[in-house]
Amino acid sequence: MAFRELNSKMVEATVAPGQRLFSQRGAMLAYQGEVTFAPNVSGGQGGVMSMIGRRAAGEDTPLMTVEGSGTVLFGHGGHHVHVIQLTGDTLYVEADRLLAFEGTLEQRTVFLGAQGGVMGMVRGQVSGQGLFTTSLTGHGAVAVMAHGGVFEVPITPQRPVHVDPQAYVAHHGDVRNKLSTALGWRDMVGRGSGEAFQLELSGSGSVYVQASEEKL
Repeated sequence: MAFRELNSKMVEATVAPGQRLFSQRGAMLAYQGEVTFAPNVSGGQGGVMSMIGRRAAGEDTPLMTVEGSGTVLFGHGGHHVHVIQLTGDTLYVEADRLLAFEGTLEQRTVFLGAQGGVMGMVRGQVSGQGLFTTSLTGHGAVAVMAHGGVFEVPITPQRPVHVDPQAYVAHHGDVRNKLSTALGWRDMVGRGSGEAFQLELSGSGSVYVQASEEKL
């Protein structure tokens, strides 16, 4: 694994020749060795279409490509950091919660409405969350950010999980997501938390939930 958790808010990444990492701009805290950092205008492993999706989502700053030989300390804004290891599966991450990931992973930008339908769009319009999320597929490690720490909740066919959309960090597995509301349209105006919305995840996998509803 390229990432080692030093404490709840900082990870150390090992950079080796012939390998690369991608990180959020501003995430580098310190480094040792011969390490270079450069804006990645092609949108990581996802290519141009990934970058177009990021632009459409309002992410004007590209990822940083990290290469060379040495170690790098990553963290951002004092947020809690959690490392997730992928072994061939796909992880879906709220775009603004992605701190860094290994270059062995294939990145794509996913429109939330692809699974959530019209209500997936409502999530972005009313709850204040973005309409886009990032998918990472393959073998490698991902470092994500959250407020107040991260807890992994298992999802089984018999027990779907309902999450406040603003507490959602990421999920993986054979999972479907659907956003629903417990209130009428008139009651939803100006209300973006779990009182109005519930993100239902069903199938087999797990969802990562942060301890706070605060946006990053």
